[in-house]
Amino acid sequence: MKIHKLIFFTTALMTTACKDISTIKEQPTLSCDVEFVILGVGQDGGAPQIGNSDDPAWTNSSLRLWSASGALIDHRHSNRYLFEATPDLRDQMNLLNSLSDGGNAPLGLSGIFLTHAHIGHYAGLIFVGHESAGTQGLKVFSLPRMQNYLENNGPWEQLVNYKNIDLIPITAKKATVFNNDLSVTAHLVPHRDEYSETAGYVINGPSRSVLFLPDIDDWDRWETEFDIRIEDMIYQVDVAYLDATFFDNNELLGRDMSKIPHPRVVDSMERFRKLPQAEQEKIRFFHINHSNKIRYSSSEQYNLVQQKGFKVAKRGERFCLD
Repeated sequence: MKIHKLIFFTTALMTTACKDISTIKEQPTLSCDVEFVILGVGQDGGAPQIGNSDDPAWTNSSLRLWSASGALIDHRHSNRYLFEATPDLRDQMNLLNSLSDGGNAPLGLSGIFLTHAHIGHYAGLIFVGHESAGTQGLKVFSLPRMQNYLENNGPWEQLVNYKNIDLIPITAKKATVFNNDLSVTAHLVPHRDEYSETAGYVINGPSRSVLFLPDIDDWDRWETEFDIRIEDMIYQVDVAYLDATFFDNNELLGRDMSKIPHPRVVDSMERFRKLPQAEQEKIRFFHINHSNKIRYSSSEQYNLVQQKGFKVAKRGERFCLD
């Protein structure tokens, strides 16, 4: 029986510059056959964000946020499934390659699962196309509207026509099963759905599971519109990576934040304080906007999250699923 634990590999990334990959390589090998690794914790635009010249991450690379992404790694069969194709795909694939071998699949990826058609979640597909990696038959798992969008809009349809990607349809609430003991299940969530539906994913390993939910508009709407309570989802998994785009309503000066309806971290913490401590400890906040101070481990906001029993996800953290 292996010891199951969540290991934070990237504490040094918050304090030491220019060690994004090498820091992780220096860490002890995680002893498990199946794992989930976080490849990015930032909101779509990452950090430092374009046009924000005062961001300290311009001069301190350890403060940079790659767009939210994760990977399911099955070391037994050299299979790797990526969650999101972000604009930071090149760096994230380099990190993933430092942790695992993907076998002979295109780019060493057995598939990519997409949540929705917003820039930080699918735009990295440009790197698998004719002008870059030129993959052949890379499996991309997507819900119906997302698939239709990729098939019928440029430049994405070129990836389909050139067979760079092979679109694999999935259905909400129906598990996609791999090797008999791994599964991925999409759950529709309320969000700004101009071009596609939006999903979160439950990733089940041989004995443990993860909720990957980077984008949602409102916890209550999830219940009223899709009959899913976030608390029930947390109970069902061992770790829950949850939308933490904004800390509160005071971040974006000059903008009406009511028009950007992500759950605020302060509101999520207030809601989840009613959960037993063991359930609270499962929660990892990610998909962090550049304006959200929880991105800094020295900030009052970050410390408040810790004091209340929750965690802020770190790039490179790994969780055993077996």
